[in-house]
Amino acid sequence: MRTRIEHDSLGDVQVPAHAFYGAQTARAVANYPISGIRAHRVLIKAYGLLKQACAETNLQLKMIPPRAGRAVVRAAADVAAGQLDDQFVVDVYQAGAGVSFHMNVNEVIANRAIWYLTGKRPDKLGTYSIVHPNDHVNFGQSTNDTFPTAMRLASLLLLEEFYPALKELETAFRSKGREFDKILKSGRTHMQDAVPVRLGQEFTAYAVALGQLREHIRQNAEPLADLGIGGSAVGTGLNAHPKFPRLVVKRLSALTGLRLHPAADLRAAMQSQFPLASVSSGLRNLALELIRIANDLRLLTSGPLTGFNEIVLPALQPGSSIMPGKVNPVMGELLDMVAFQVVGCDTVVALAVQAGQLELNVMMPAMIWNVLHATEILKNTCHVVAKRCIEGIRANREVCERYAYLSPSIATALNPVIGYSRAAEVVKKSLKTGKTIPEVCLEDKVLTEKELKEILDPHRMTEPGLPPTRRK
Repeated sequence: MRTRIEHDSLGDVQVPAHAFYGAQTARAVANYPISGIRAHRVLIKAYGLLKQACAETNLQLKMIPPRAGRAVVRAAADVAAGQLDDQFVVDVYQAGAGVSFHMNVNEVIANRAIWYLTGKRPDKLGTYSIVHPNDHVNFGQSTNDTFPTAMRLASLLLLEEFYPALKELETAFRSKGREFDKILKSGRTHMQDAVPVRLGQEFTAYAVALGQLREHIRQNAEPLADLGIGGSAVGTGLNAHPKFPRLVVKRLSALTGLRLHPAADLRAAMQSQFPLASVSSGLRNLALELIRIANDLRLLTSGPLTGFNEIVLPALQPGSSIMPGKVNPVMGELLDMVAFQVVGCDTVVALAVQAGQLELNVMMPAMIWNVLHATEILKNTCHVVAKRCIEGIRANREVCERYAYLSPSIATALNPVIGYSRAAEVVKKSLKTGKTIPEVCLEDKVLTEKELKEILDPHRMTEPGLPPTRRK
């Protein structure tokens, strides 16, 4: 591989000849060959937008030379637009606080700006007399205020893509709730038969829970909009213009369409990363709920001959390499595994957030990688499960209703009419003979067919209220 020589405070460094990054990035690549995982695209975008807003603000305040500043703005916009994603090569597990990734950003923008100003081939870059990564791209900034700001901005941007996917899953469940509303089935508590419920009620309840969690995550994300840019090294704003924080945030709001605010205390925004922990915990709570729902679906579709078999999930692939005709609930299994990973991500975020010391939390790279990874896989999974699973679910109405009327728990509806003791006798005979509760009641002349029809009306049994009083 052809290289060029760059120089930093530690000496000469070989950099790939056509790279837009420079010496500090090359050192990080050599130092941290850990996972092979690179920064999430949305973090690169957030940093590009942030550097663009900072450069525009510094131009407005006349803090950097106009020619260099305009080139930096153009180069940062390229980063935000995804034109240079292949130049961000630092592993997500790297030096504390994200210094390596931040310098990767500064170097790429500086060299891209030089390329615009001079037309030099990339292999002739790396001399920063016209545009410097630190003196121009990073003027008035530090890793310590830009990385927390980029983290919050990236999380907000990805969440805007995530909310519609979660809403899509919620809507799919709600639609099935309407479709299955008239299907009676046996409820189950303690994994034992319970009083009847409508299949549609079960699916609507899933939708309600997901809607509540979507709003919960949105509320948890609100503190992310408070940005600590302008705090520079320790939150005191050293080397930053007094108007810099307000103007940068205003420009970022315009660039993103998000309602962003300068942090009330720049030191707090640097020291504490509780907004990331708050969002991560919301995603974890969603994951826990998705695990519950996925396991319900797997139970309801179990069988087809020796399980519940009350619903049929879409057949997406053969389920066995040895058992012909077997089909597995693969989307439920996928949902579980993704949700398990999200719970694990939250554990990493929690440990990273509590590890801050004095003026800085150096564990930010691990923190943001896990928040973005959790958001990304949940976003993709919600969409896939909605489209390829929930929307195609069919109900086995005959099976559902047979279980409902066969279940001894349906006799609970008889209690206010014939009394608990008499209803218990009906249940005993039902279990002994295998006959349904209505069949036993008719055979023993406990109730008339008309009375049973009124008392065991599927809709009435699954809504609040008392049964009609038995006529003497």
